[in-house]
Amino acid sequence: MQAQAQPITIDQARRDAASIFLAKVFNKMTLGLGITGVVAYLAAATGLAQIIISSPLFLILALGTLGLVFFLSARIDKISATTAYSLFFGYAVLNGFFFSSIFLRYTGASIASTFLIAAGMFGAMAVFGMVTKRDLSGWGSFLFMGLIGIIIAFVVNIFLQSAAVHYIISMIGVLVFTGLTAYDVQHIKRMGEEGILSQGQEAIAKGSIIGALRLYLDFINLFIMLLTFFGGGRD
Repeated sequence: MQAQAQPITIDQARRDAASIFLAKVFNKMTLGLGITGVVAYLAAATGLAQIIISSPLFLILALGTLGLVFFLSARIDKISATTAYSLFFGYAVLNGFFFSSIFLRYTGASIASTFLIAAGMFGAMAVFGMVTKRDLSGWGSFLFMGLIGIIIAFVVNIFLQSAAVHYIISMIGVLVFTGLTAYDVQHIKRMGEEGILSQGQEAIAKGSIIGALRLYLDFINLFIMLLTFFGGGRD
């Protein structure tokens, strides 16, 4: 006699929905990081990076990437999924040009080793955010305050040019962005569990893009902060 299939419980359905949604988010984040890395490397290899950092293009790229993040976050409900995709991957390309100077400042070996360290830390905190039973929502205000503090300190240090302050900012930044990784992954997991998937394919696509953007920013910033400690300067 053939055994009857066990009915899927509500909890199992929610877990399955969250897993599918997280997979979409991580796939987009990984693709975005790949685009940024390739563009940065090619810009450095062709000499374009040197032109960018020695011209107003650097400031234009800085303002452009910042503007795209705010626009995409604020207008995600108003734009189509196709437009959101284009803006996210356009942001990844612009970031590649913006961060191409990293290849001029640090050796390729130190960039690769720092990337692996960042990936390991990011992965560990992402897994923690997915599996922990602890509610991490209380971390949000604390981490946001830390992020604001980092931005203010960074702006102040532009004028101070203090190596000690730079190291302190980077140390705090590593703590903040590792914490944000776990916090954001848990938040994205709950987006999958608590109804975003019941709103149709358009909502799924746009939700996954916003999730990918948050994790992309967590990883990029963690990597940049770690370069302070593990990046080997070129002679």
